Amino acid sequence: MLNEVNPGLIFLSAFIINNILLIRFLGLCSFIGISTNLKSSAGMGIAVVFVTVMACSISWAVYRYLLIPFHLEYLRTAAFILTIASFVQFEEIIIRKKVPALYKAFGIYLPLITTNCAILASAFLGIDYRFSFFQNLVFAFGISSGYCFVIILFASIRERIDTSPVPASFRGIPIAFILAGLMSLAFLGFKGLFKL
Repeated sequence: MLNEVNPGLIFLSAFIINNILLIRFLGLCSFIGISTNLKSSAGMGIAVVFVTVMACSISWAVYRYLLIPFHLEYLRTAAFILTIASFVQFEEIIIRKKVPALYKAFGIYLPLITTNCAILASAFLGIDYRFSFFQNLVFAFGISSGYCFVIILFASIRERIDTSPVPASFRGIPIAFILAGLMSLAFLGFKGLFKL
C-alpha cells in the first residue's frame, strides 16, 4: 500500500530509478537546449526544483480539496497548467530582477518551463499514485532533484565533449543525443532495484 511506503524510497525511486529525463524521457526540450553551459544548466535545474515542488503541492491541494469535492476531476489538466504557469511567471520576475545574466542565459527556456511536460507529469503522477500530501512533496522533490542532477551532469560532460576531437558530422546535437542515450542506459541499470 502506498501510504506505508518509506519517503526515502519514494525519493530514490523518483530521483534515480524512474528519472524523469533518462527513464521516462519527459522534459527533453529544455534538457537538450539549455545543457550546453554548466551555469545555465544549474540555474535551470534549481528553477525546475522550485516550480515542481511548489506546483505539485498546490496542484495536489487543488485536486483534493476543490476538484474532487465538486466532481470536476476532468479539469485537472487545466488547473495544473494554470498552477504551473503562475509559479513560472513568479519565478521569471524574481530571476529577471535578481540575476539578469541568468535570465538572459535562459532565453526562451525559462518561459518554456510552463509547458515542460516533466513538471506537468510530476503533478499527474503524484495524484495517480494516490500519495498523501507529504509523499507527494517528497516525490516532487525527488523528480525535480533528479532533473537537476542529470542536467548538471549532462552539461558538464557536454562541456568536455566540446573540447574533444569529435567528427564534424557528430558535433552539437548528434553527439548530445548519443550521450543522452548512453546516460539513459546507465540509469536503466537501476531499474527494478525495488518496486513501490
